[in-house]
Amino acid sequence: MKKWLLLSLSLALINGIFVPAAFADEKQPTASEKTEKKLDLAPNARSAVLMDADSGTIIFEKNSHDRLPPASITKIMTMLLIMEALDQGKLKLDDPVQTSEYAASMGGSQIFLEQGEVMTVDEMLKGIAMASGNDASVAMAEKISGSEEAFVELMNERAKQLGMKDTHFVNCNGLPVSNHYTSAHDIAIMSQELLKYDQITKYTGAYQDYLRKQTPKPFWLVNTNKLVRFYTGADGIKTGYTSEAKFCLSATAKRDTLRVISVVLGEPNVKTRNQEVTKMFDYAFAQYTNFPIFKQGDEMGTVKIEKGSVPELTLTAKHQYSVLMKKGADQKSIRHELVIPQHITAPIQAGQPLGKLVVYQGDKVLKEFAVESPLEIKKAGWWILFKRTCSKLFFVD
Repeated sequence: MKKWLLLSLSLALINGIFVPAAFADEKQPTASEKTEKKLDLAPNARSAVLMDADSGTIIFEKNSHDRLPPASITKIMTMLLIMEALDQGKLKLDDPVQTSEYAASMGGSQIFLEQGEVMTVDEMLKGIAMASGNDASVAMAEKISGSEEAFVELMNERAKQLGMKDTHFVNCNGLPVSNHYTSAHDIAIMSQELLKYDQITKYTGAYQDYLRKQTPKPFWLVNTNKLVRFYTGADGIKTGYTSEAKFCLSATAKRDTLRVISVVLGEPNVKTRNQEVTKMFDYAFAQYTNFPIFKQGDEMGTVKIEKGSVPELTLTAKHQYSVLMKKGADQKSIRHELVIPQHITAPIQAGQPLGKLVVYQGDKVLKEFAVESPLEIKKAGWWILFKRTCSKLFFVD
């Protein structure tokens, strides 16, 4: 009897020591799980990303590579190709754009273009950025590529160049169609690329404007992204909604020198969508700052051009180069190095990669930026090369 009591007491003590401990181990979250829970900035979104626009550093992400229908967020790529065509001189803002029967037939959100109606590129951009015009998107696609199908090929090619591996476009406006998808991660990438064109926020950041203002039927534009009016620093980019995609938004805001991009997909309603994007913005601006390396227009360095129409190329910053840092972090150890060849042979295309800008914190690489040629340099003719050779032969130091 005594042995039985002793055995029972021993088992009770063992259970008292080990069983609760086992259950405690199962229930206690890890440090990473605690952090993940703390950073659940968009609990109602199916997918989300918070990104520093300059460096591309991801601050927060949730299901960021899930392939989902983007609705009208598709138009970010449409606007990017328009801005690139303008930058390359293929388009001008005052160029006329005629509306085809097909473009005029688009349903959903539109600016009610009529077949044969003519608007400028500038007006079409307003219609796309502010009113999410499906008809204006198709009209611009046809202006640039001749047909929407050809323009969509261009969209997919550009997505591939940007490393958007979760994306496939079927149309230029986001109207529901099978096999048309992207991800929050890829949307952030194309949003970042679009924001390299400062003038785009003239369209995406305007709250209201008019089309056909001097006609008997003026059309009042009100931005579908209400954050541009109600959130300090917000100036874009694009909303989206279909019954399948739910409520989507790629938004951007800038305070001081810090610009961030917030993407949410699959939100249940407009109010929740705007609240969660606002929460992401607030977190970024409260926690982070950036350390500028070069401001837009700054001279970064020079490179010798072999056999070029000019002997030397000055590299200037096309946009701001900076690294994201926690507020209060040590910035004294930040340094940078421009890594480019001593000589580059012409011809050189505008936008051609020439090297990289490497940013260090001590010995640790924080970020590498591609450095591109700011302009085209043609190969020099024989006469220019002959004169250069002669000048070197007879130059006396």
